[in-house]
Amino acid sequence: MSAAPAGAIDERNAANDWNSALYLKFEAERTRAARDLLAHVPYCDTRLVFDLGCGPGNSTRLLAMSFPGADIIGIDKSDNMLSVARACTPTATFIKEDIARWRPSEPADLIFANAALHFLPDHRRFMTRLLSYLRPGGRLAVQMPNNTHELSHAAMRMVAADGPWAPRLLPVAKSIMVLGPLEEYYNLLAPLCSTIDIWQTVYVHPLDGPDGVVEWFEGSGLRPFLDLLDQHERVEFLARYRERLAQAYPRQPDGKVLLRYPRLFFALQK
Repeated sequence: MSAAPAGAIDERNAANDWNSALYLKFEAERTRAARDLLAHVPYCDTRLVFDLGCGPGNSTRLLAMSFPGADIIGIDKSDNMLSVARACTPTATFIKEDIARWRPSEPADLIFANAALHFLPDHRRFMTRLLSYLRPGGRLAVQMPNNTHELSHAAMRMVAADGPWAPRLLPVAKSIMVLGPLEEYYNLLAPLCSTIDIWQTVYVHPLDGPDGVVEWFEGSGLRPFLDLLDQHERVEFLARYRERLAQAYPRQPDGKVLLRYPRLFFALQK
């Protein structure tokens, strides 16, 4: 989310805006991926940087620290996230805009997208378009969660299909974006750039039992489901989700459960 994924879902309205407090409950863990992505962007003469789906500004703050002389611009659609981001990094500029429709006013030196592009229905085509927004020698850095097949997400889909809410939630479950293999992104992007670095990391997060897993995804992956439920249904949905998580994630001797979280990265130069 980062980078926060906010800013990508058209139907979200003010009542269902992203909850920055929930998202930032795991700020250190979420920011770690942004740090790892940024570490693969070598320092160069960088004057204009865009942070797409900047969320609460944790990734924007990293960019501002890494490129102190550059204009840093965060793009997001969530009022809640943007208000936190502005307080987090007052030296940056933040703009409310849907990243799917975003277009820079001038070529960028760096476009950074941490945990945002996977929300777009056609993120592959969008990534090729982003390359056209870079100046010659400019860089694109992207990280996308690749956890659709993990137990945490399989449990979401099973609960969505097994309840009175199924007619509403099954279309959501079926529309969740599945990332392609590494080779697919390499073959798409390599012909369009001078260099490309692509890799996947599986993070392992020790969390406080099934409740910890629920709290993690209440600020991200569960939102498309929960947004379509009333308060009573949300309580029931989360209770059933916890039951499945308890079966899927055995407690370790210290009481923690280990959440696997694969993430796909690539950093390229035009």
